[in-house]
Amino acid sequence: MVKAVFFDLDDTLLWDQKSVKEAFVATCLVAKEKYGVDVEEFEEAVRKEARELYASYETYEFTQMIGINPFEGLWGNFLDDTDDFRRMAEIVPTYRKEAWTRGLKALGIDDEAFGAELAERFPAERRKKPFIYDETFTVLDELKGKYKLLLLTNGSPDLQNTKLTITPELVPYFDEIIISGAFGRGKPDQTIFEHALERIGLNKDEVIMVGDNLMTDILGASRTGIKSVWINRHNKERNEVVPDYEITHLEELYPILEELKNK
Repeated sequence: MVKAVFFDLDDTLLWDQKSVKEAFVATCLVAKEKYGVDVEEFEEAVRKEARELYASYETYEFTQMIGINPFEGLWGNFLDDTDDFRRMAEIVPTYRKEAWTRGLKALGIDDEAFGAELAERFPAERRKKPFIYDETFTVLDELKGKYKLLLLTNGSPDLQNTKLTITPELVPYFDEIIISGAFGRGKPDQTIFEHALERIGLNKDEVIMVGDNLMTDILGASRTGIKSVWINRHNKERNEVVPDYEITHLEELYPILEELKNK
């Protein structure tokens, strides 16, 4: 019988992709005003440069293990108390400036000072744009009190807590919040799921994992023997990782939980 629901945060409860997209658009519009750039073309150029730069740093392997993507690197400060995060905190100011400056260069604009200005503008825009899916609070309201709720998120504690600070209504719903950067390993590593089970005081048959990412949320849950629900809002294709359930809207959890109640 399921007694707890584990939720992923980004693009499961928080609409992080939309927040990032809107922050890009707002920042690229500044460049359009100054240089008349095409907003979409500029965004694509900066995203490409950011991905390539991010993968070139010595911290890349660590960010892969903890689960921190290049666009989080464009706005996070990583003020976390470990050597790896300290190294990231040293790298990101240059990384941001380079990503935006190189994005400008890709469009034939050589203006390092403006690149630095855009690099600061993007984090400010991202902080102003915390989007939450419409159904998030409806579902959490429905489940709170009936199930233990645990938030299991990959990332830097500093950055994930920033996201929770700018959406403060989310935090009170959860009995436990586990952030991979504080634990030391990220999803899909089995150990973080086992740690979550310990924290909530239940065994693997008594919980279900809900997340949007097949390669972290679903793979990690299935490796640990935890039932999984893949929230696939944008009609992504499946790969070799098979969830127990697939839904397109969080309210589709209700019948699944009802079914599992009777098992």
